Amino acid sequence: MAATTFLNKMKSAFAPEHYINRELSWLKFNERVLEEAFDQANPLAERLRFLIITESNLDEFFMVRVAGLKQKLYNEIDEENADGMQVHEVLKKIHLSVTDYYEKAYTLLNKTLLPAFAERGISIQGSGALSAEEMGSVRRYFDSEIFPILTPLAVDMGHPFPRLSNRSLNLAVTLRRKNKADSPEYFAVVQIPAVLPRLFQLSEKGGVRRFIYLEDIIQLFSHRLFKGFDVLATHAFRLTRDSDLVIEEDEGESLMKVVQLELRKREKGAAVRLEVRDTMPAAVVRRLTDALELDADDVYTVRGQLPISGLRSLPDDPQLSGETFRQFTPVSPVQYESPSEIFSLIRRGDVLLHHPFHTFAIVEDLIAAASDDPTVLGIKITLYRTGTKSRIVDALMRAARNGKQVTALVELRARFDEEVNIQWAKRMEEEGVHVVYGLIGYKTHCKVALIVRKEAQKIVRYVHMSTGNYNSATARLYTDLSLMTVDKDIAQDATHLFNSITGYSKLPAMQKLATSPGNLKALVLKLIRRETQNAQSGKKARLMAKMNSLVDREVIDELYLASQAGVQIDLIVRGICCLRPGVPGISENIRVRSVVGRLLEHSRILVAHNEGDARVYLMSADWMPRNFVRRVEIAFPVEDKQIKERIIKNILQVYFDDTESVRLLGSDGEYKRLRNEKQPGKNAQKIFIEECRDAQTAQLEKEQIKKQLRKIRSG
Repeated sequence: MAATTFLNKMKSAFAPEHYINRELSWLKFNERVLEEAFDQANPLAERLRFLIITESNLDEFFMVRVAGLKQKLYNEIDEENADGMQVHEVLKKIHLSVTDYYEKAYTLLNKTLLPAFAERGISIQGSGALSAEEMGSVRRYFDSEIFPILTPLAVDMGHPFPRLSNRSLNLAVTLRRKNKADSPEYFAVVQIPAVLPRLFQLSEKGGVRRFIYLEDIIQLFSHRLFKGFDVLATHAFRLTRDSDLVIEEDEGESLMKVVQLELRKREKGAAVRLEVRDTMPAAVVRRLTDALELDADDVYTVRGQLPISGLRSLPDDPQLSGETFRQFTPVSPVQYESPSEIFSLIRRGDVLLHHPFHTFAIVEDLIAAASDDPTVLGIKITLYRTGTKSRIVDALMRAARNGKQVTALVELRARFDEEVNIQWAKRMEEEGVHVVYGLIGYKTHCKVALIVRKEAQKIVRYVHMSTGNYNSATARLYTDLSLMTVDKDIAQDATHLFNSITGYSKLPAMQKLATSPGNLKALVLKLIRRETQNAQSGKKARLMAKMNSLVDREVIDELYLASQAGVQIDLIVRGICCLRPGVPGISENIRVRSVVGRLLEHSRILVAHNEGDARVYLMSADWMPRNFVRRVEIAFPVEDKQIKERIIKNILQVYFDDTESVRLLGSDGEYKRLRNEKQPGKNAQKIFIEECRDAQTAQLEKEQIKKQLRKIRSG
């Protein structure tokens, strides 16, 4: 009877109502970020930053996800998702949700943030509020800086509608011939130059700075662009295009050439969204939608200036120095006088780094030390997102110049970082680095560095593995975990991994690493099933995991079965979560938290209780089909008992105890914030930052004591 009941439960786990739609779940995540912009507990400048982040997030959502859905409809694919929703239904719900977003975002901007900025001496003026002195300043700026680079584009029988750039801001201009009342209306488009600052400072008096938008200046002098015509009206609009690269990989073609060709196409992708001011007449909107082949549901009307990112310079204004998060300096968990000492530190025992609280400079120093160390024979590394400046890439090029074997796997398809990666790849090749672009059909998303060193006539391999990128900028903003080790099995696995990526070698059975393609998903399923079996046997069973996204249906179903068996499951999922927790008989033993705060949660952790001998894995992959099937990923074990305990008790448990920044996902698909406004709560990120500050203070005190002792000895 019990077996039959369990089988019935297993079948019910596949019902559509037990899954949350992926796209709508992402929009819920963006709502949580928007909550931070509304949160009065956050400093004013940071609230604007959060608002700008939501807009940037939404841009990418339309360029990739909405574009993909629209492409499906274009190809007459209106398939049903796991949640039972068809594509056209999802698009309709997206429109309603995003319309609500614009209402909330611009209400916050217009009624709260901009007035608060004005109170602090930063005021944005309309063209009708300029003094005579300011008007002169604006006119001179227009004549010298703006007018020379503007290109008015007529739209008529002889001039087709222009191919406007993705995310470009434009003016729709309606015109009539001068002194001809019976003249028909003419139409033109003026693209706002992206090379110029969006805000122009008008004046600074008595501690008050007045600014005006670039497009308002152009609107003010638009008549100068159309001699012989009267400008009847100008209306701002912004366009978003399909920007997802479609890479048709061919063994006979250079991947770099293919990616470069696709990048040129990105600005020409199909239009997927039109944002317009609420002052734009319906006739002008129709003209734009017809020209861009958009539907009414692709149009979003806003009550303010487009885009909000035009204000991105304001949070860094000196007058708001007291309206930002208090800065902190990352610390080093290990002490060394020179980078070359890092090798001996790793030999003594595995080193865990918790970024950004632990400095990323340790990783940079490790690669820098390897580049200069005469005993280092070779360096291999995967580079997914590196940033425009990189000490690591500089060190790799220096290592190649020093005669070492250096191999860098540069992922040219890292979304929206393609151009930067192409430039780095070319520079490294010129310096003698062996640059490869990965496996055909797979994006290389794992983060691994392998250093081969000869020590006392013996080869020792040092491995660094991370949940985050080799990017010093994001290492200050994202929470990630990385591990440095000389474990022989892991080093051998890493060697096999690189040989598989760079050559034709088939990936052999791994000793300790789990990989995708390969056994990474199988490892996740195996650990879940083992806890399920333990629970069925009456043993204590628990799973804890932290990730960015949970989408894979098979993994979700296994979590449902584990919950039904009695496994206590705690998940921290920052963004998309298609699992529906708390459903009686299905997922009542699953709790899903989302932590959204000052730092972007990026670390991926899996902990299985395993009858008291916890299995702990860190990984580069989220639990999504793309990560399990179409990417090169790794999961690496943490075997040092002290480090395991640190991850479970000092990191994961701190997140589970968070009552301030955490949101709980309910069975209805809604997120509820735990914060009690009347009582101070626990905030995981703040706790980590304070621990960082305490460690920094302790280090400074030690340094002061050392200095005093040196003075006494030199006496």
